[in-house]
Amino acid sequence: MQIKEFLGSTVLDKNAYEVGKVTNLEFDTVTGKIEEITLTLQKNIFSKDELVISFDDIDTIGAYVILNKEIPKEAEVEEDEDESVEVEIEE
Repeated sequence: MQIKEFLGSTVLDKNAYEVGKVTNLEFDTVTGKIEEITLTLQKNIFSKDELVISFDDIDTIGAYVILNKEIPKEAEVEEDEDESVEVEIEE
């Protein structure tokens, strides 16, 4: 899979609920290993909330990116002053 195919991929949590889409990724410049991905959360049309996921939290990459974690519902998301989002991931 090429990076341009990976960016924009739909992300599902372990319960197959749509979480969002891949918007960015961070990788180790020495090893080339992806370390984390950034998701734009699926909330509403005007949402710009993002969530950073460790590569270790990814179960499968294919037609969808499937996480091995459950992402809490919107009520459990806490917003910071700079409009970034902090989410606790439940195992």
